Amino acid sequence: MSSCPPIVLTFAASDPSGGAGLQADLLTLAGMGCHALSVVTALTVQDTSGVESMHAVEPDRVRAQAELLLAETRVAAFKLGVLGSAGNIHAIAAILEEYPQVPVVLDPVLTSGRGDTLSDEPMREALRERLVPQSTVLTPNSIEARRLGGAQSLLDAGCEYVLVTGTHEPGDQVVNTLYDRSGVVREDRWPRLPGSYHGSGCTLASAIAAALANGLGVPEAVRDAQEYTWQALAAGFRPGAGQLVPDRLFWTREGSKE
Repeated sequence: MSSCPPIVLTFAASDPSGGAGLQADLLTLAGMGCHALSVVTALTVQDTSGVESMHAVEPDRVRAQAELLLAETRVAAFKLGVLGSAGNIHAIAAILEEYPQVPVVLDPVLTSGRGDTLSDEPMREALRERLVPQSTVLTPNSIEARRLGGAQSLLDAGCEYVLVTGTHEPGDQVVNTLYDRSGVVREDRWPRLPGSYHGSGCTLASAIAAALANGLGVPEAVRDAQEYTWQALAAGFRPGAGQLVPDRLFWTREGSKE
């Protein structure tokens, strides 16, 4: 019998296109050598162009999904994406409080890539009050970081690290900056790839959770996750009429492209 790979539990909304959300998390975690457990927080109607609607799962059902899994499984990391409602945020926060030793990667998704709203003010308030203080790494893009008050404000709210990604900023390079309470921990620069991608943020956050589950410290996990994500984006493909989708299993197809 093979030994069990590191296990990561993701809380996220389902994306039928497979580009973002829960499906992106599962592919990324598998691609980085982890076994993924999943709790569905919302059902979405979307394709690679954008989100038409979102339907939150009831908090009691979110809680029940997680509690049954956690009763039998030792989890090495949590990853949080779109959570569906303020009620779900409170339910998930209560669960995380029981596992303070397990690292938490929070991707504070406020809108889709097209700009479709995926959060409201009660959700943002609950996020800051209940989940940010329990987060090991927060991964906002620069727009989300500004809407949430900036990296320093988020660190003051209690999270350990904030990784602000620069995909929405101008320039030939994408600059991603990791902060802790002492200031800048690391700054990584990546060649900007053409096109726009569906699920790049989900991929990065899940990759960080996987790297942490595999035993890396936060600065090293952030660096490895960026490398994986850049490679997945560089190998991206367009399955429909909308955005490109990262190829999270790019390494399985490298030989066939030679």
